[in-house]
Amino acid sequence: MTKNALLLATLATKQDEVDYLTQCLAYHDVNVRCLDVSLAAGGRTLDGAEKSAAMQASVERVWAEVAAAVEDDIHAIVGIGGGTGGEIILSVLRALPITFPKVLVTTLPFDPRIALADNSIIIMPTLADITGLNATLREVLENTSAMVSGLCSTQRKGDACIRVPSVGVTALGATEAAVKPLIAGLKERGEEPTVFHSNGYGGAAFTRFAERGAFHTVIDLTPHELTRIEVAGAHVDMPARFSAASDRPRIVLPGGLNFIGLGEKSLVPSRYLDRPHYAHSGFFTHVKVDEDEMVHLAKTLAGHLNALTALCSLIIPLGGFSHQDRADGPIEDIELRHVFADVIREALKPDVAVTCLNEHISAPAITSKILETYDDYKRIN
Repeated sequence: MTKNALLLATLATKQDEVDYLTQCLAYHDVNVRCLDVSLAAGGRTLDGAEKSAAMQASVERVWAEVAAAVEDDIHAIVGIGGGTGGEIILSVLRALPITFPKVLVTTLPFDPRIALADNSIIIMPTLADITGLNATLREVLENTSAMVSGLCSTQRKGDACIRVPSVGVTALGATEAAVKPLIAGLKERGEEPTVFHSNGYGGAAFTRFAERGAFHTVIDLTPHELTRIEVAGAHVDMPARFSAASDRPRIVLPGGLNFIGLGEKSLVPSRYLDRPHYAHSGFFTHVKVDEDEMVHLAKTLAGHLNALTALCSLIIPLGGFSHQDRADGPIEDIELRHVFADVIREALKPDVAVTCLNEHISAPAITSKILETYDDYKRIN
């Protein structure tokens, strides 16, 4: 098959590297069309506002051609850039269909989680700066060309997440024991769930998929990102996290609402370390929410659920909201669970069905109740 790639780069500063990558792609029989995204600065040094405007102008200048290429004959897009060029190219790539093959070769001058949270951009870090060819950079570009060749060889059939709507499920390591049997139960029913990591970044992807009609049903088992949005914790903007797909049936549990997900312990503010907490891993520390925070979370979640237009059910596992909220667990708090239950039941509108069970979120009885509710939804629809 013919393999075609679109190459985005700031040719004013990266011509040699672009030429070498083009040669490497040609070696793999990939036809390359290049678009220059350089700033139209006329040799001047731009100040902050001028530079931001020029960067946006570069995006707008090439966008129509990029969008048309994706719809026509291009099988993959690859960009090469440092700080400024990389940011321009990211703006273009992020606007493309979620799963369209796209690669960015970059010096990685940013935290990639924020830029990549809601799309499938592949990052190829150069480690060395993109300032003149050298052995390290040549190897990176050679590896990139082989990857892009493989991506161009894949037969795409449109946007799969839209073409085959699935059950959207949210998860964390702290609720994994609840998610696994749920996924198994859904698969027994002939469903193909799509699971998203509710860690402050995965919710952005969940939201983007939901907004594009990727789910026929949502099981928000782990709305933990509410603690990141409303209390504390690193996250990206996701204003529609709890409102996207509001016209789809939804089952909600308070998975992970009992703790705040913070970074490695040495970086956690002391005010949080005075509370019950534990190291989830070397990079993450989970700190128990206090009663005031739980009241706020319950009221906020109720507001989101009240705004939904489709069927909605809330299942509250009074035996524990996460894997360490259990007997002798470091953040166990029975009273906190009841605070959540009492507050949210008072705040929810009558047509949101609420079920409280004296079971842990990972207990078989909870899984059974979720699947029973799901089956009821299917019968109604």
